Amino acid sequence: MPQISEEIHELSVGQLSARSGAAVSALHFYESKGLISSRRTSGNQRRYTRDTLRRVAFVRAAQRVGIPLATIREALSELPEERTPTREDWARLSEAWRAELDERIRQLNRLRDHLTDCIGCGCLSLDTCVLSNPHDAFGERAAGSRLLPERKR
Repeated sequence: MPQISEEIHELSVGQLSARSGAAVSALHFYESKGLISSRRTSGNQRRYTRDTLRRVAFVRAAQRVGIPLATIREALSELPEERTPTREDWARLSEAWRAELDERIRQLNRLRDHLTDCIGCGCLSLDTCVLSNPHDAFGERAAGSRLLPERKR
């Protein structure tokens, strides 16, 4: 990983990319979505404060576990702009996502445990499909792999 002198307080987009591992295009995208910010030099080049490295790391980690960008942006808006976020700042933000991640884990475990049934079925048209129709919520009304809107007669 390229080292950047402690004397440098702002990073170019190339330096931020090299240090964070995020592509320049990803950094531009994050900026367009309000996840990170930069200032422009007189030559119209982007400059990022050093704390942007931690923000990018946070964004990438949150994306890997499936947190939507809007939720990430909302979390980042709670962080201080004038200092590098602390471990406590990150812990407070990530704790809010614990319940959502726990539910996703439960859903993935259910998918894993019942995947063989669906592969055997092929079309998800079991009378009681635990993945597409948990607890057979629609079995009373109709069978089949598609749920079409009921037509008014």
